[in-house]
Amino acid sequence: MTTLPTPAAGKPVTTRQAVSEAPVAAPQQYLTFRLGDERFAISIQSIREIIEFPGLTSIPLTPGFLAGVINLRGAVVPVIDLSVRFGRAATEVGRRTCIVIVEVETEDGLQALGVIVDAVDEVVDVEAAQIETRPNFGSGIRADFVAGMLRLGNRFVVALDLDKVLSAEELEQMIGIAAGAQPG
Repeated sequence: MTTLPTPAAGKPVTTRQAVSEAPVAAPQQYLTFRLGDERFAISIQSIREIIEFPGLTSIPLTPGFLAGVINLRGAVVPVIDLSVRFGRAATEVGRRTCIVIVEVETEDGLQALGVIVDAVDEVVDVEAAQIETRPNFGSGIRADFVAGMLRLGNRFVVALDLDKVLSAEELEQMIGIAAGAQPG
């Protein structure tokens, strides 16, 4: 057994003690939700709130994935249709459709953004051992929006990196659209 010095206490500590006394990483929490029949997850650290689908104000001449904007307590918040962003059909609004309000990092700081999802499932605690790194899909396949793969039971759930789901340029364009829609 190896002995390690501990500067704070001045007493030697064995490697076995050092390992047993090492801080254990707390589980991370993720919100799981559905787009069609697929399940995705995002870290709850970036989630501000979840709201019922209130209806949207559409903005002409915007990218297809920008479903519109909503008024969230006096603030104009751009809302993206994640399904369209992923190259699928537009989300059909149903009884469980909702908007997850998230905060994404931009040049100007944190920006509120709404994400339409078909249904919210649950918040899950995920241990570090349950998180697999993003697989290498090879060249030509864009996967930078995948933060990792969560092993939940016998399935994998794609954990999204919302800061990368949209490029910085697209985010800036959406913020400009929302700023132009501010009541004035």
